Amino acid sequence: MMASPDRIPAPLRRLGGLERFTYMLVLAAALAVLPLVASAGSQERAKRIHDRLVGIPPDAPTLATMVSILDTQTPEEGPKAAALFALEHPVFYTSTLKNFAAPWTNVDQTVFVPLNDYSATVIGMIRDEVPFNTVLSADLVYHGANGVVANRYSHDNNHHYEQLEADHIDLSDTSDFIGRPQSTLPGSQLSGGNTAGVITTRAAGEAYFSAGTNRRMWRFTAMNFLCRDMEDLLDTSLTSDWIRQDVTRSPGGDSSIFLNSCIGCHNGMDPMAGAYAYFEWVPGDDADADDNGRVIHTLGQVQPKYLINGNIFPFGYVTTSNRWENRWLEGKNSVMGWPAAPKEGFGAKGLGVAVGNSDAFATCQVEKVFKQICFREDSSDPDRTLISTVTENFKANDYNLKHVFAEVAAYCTQADATN
Repeated sequence: MMASPDRIPAPLRRLGGLERFTYMLVLAAALAVLPLVASAGSQERAKRIHDRLVGIPPDAPTLATMVSILDTQTPEEGPKAAALFALEHPVFYTSTLKNFAAPWTNVDQTVFVPLNDYSATVIGMIRDEVPFNTVLSADLVYHGANGVVANRYSHDNNHHYEQLEADHIDLSDTSDFIGRPQSTLPGSQLSGGNTAGVITTRAAGEAYFSAGTNRRMWRFTAMNFLCRDMEDLLDTSLTSDWIRQDVTRSPGGDSSIFLNSCIGCHNGMDPMAGAYAYFEWVPGDDADADDNGRVIHTLGQVQPKYLINGNIFPFGYVTTSNRWENRWLEGKNSVMGWPAAPKEGFGAKGLGVAVGNSDAFATCQVEKVFKQICFREDSSDPDRTLISTVTENFKANDYNLKHVFAEVAAYCTQADATN
């Protein structure tokens, strides 16, 4: 139907018929692409979010959905919602989260290690939105469902997890990759009251209960979950009555070294490490095998390693149980925030509860996610404000670490656009 002459704008009435027709075609085309122009920014933002979280470009349907989320939700809500949609991609679990957790499982802190029960449990907890403050205390381990791979979980080797990785099993699939109580694993020496999340996994035992005197387990727990090494925690103001017999009080014949240095680490570490007194790593019979051995737990019996070198300082502390004490409720390390935390307890689980509920634990997890997703340390006031806000959200949202990834990705990709 042709428009009547009085409804055609005056400038168009002056054009010839063909010119007028051409003009209308160009106008219609311009109007058609306006929505595409409007969503171009959303498309780039969606790509950046997906790339940061998953590490690969989104496919067309995923991109379209993320763009739709960004275009239809508020600027405050849309980026996080789009990020949560991106987190459904299997590669987020098999690559991003595996690389996120892998350094925590070994002394060298490298990502170049196979999947194991420690990193798998971190991945599963994030996927299933299990409160992450229980990562050091839960009776929980993740593994492949029966029949997914030929090798089943073993206390003596890591073959099950290596096969999960080699066969590219989808860790986002709740049917193929499942969680169960550690205490119910065949051959487990642990009851539910003695399990302590990733601390009592086989991989953690191999890395941190092997050799040494179990102080290593506490040091790396502090590094991985409080973001502090022993030098950061040094406090010479605390008493030294819990420092074990194997620590000399006059290294090199100089007692001032002990009083000004050694005491500052050991007066906090030795009381904490008491929680692990019943744990030991026992290598397998094949001494040449890289992947051999298991964690043992001797309920009520202190491992001999806690009592070695007693003649170095006979008046030092003698470990008689798995009792632990948190000396950092006082002194400079009280700033880590220990709301309602007990001063003492027994076993790794109780210590894991205390650490997991500290303010430092929550902040540490957000800082680690920030570094993983933003590819840098926080370096500005907006960065620090973001970390503070997300930390409070993390605690208020039942320690849901999946949402931390989404919130940080939303922030970092917005920063990308403004840089």
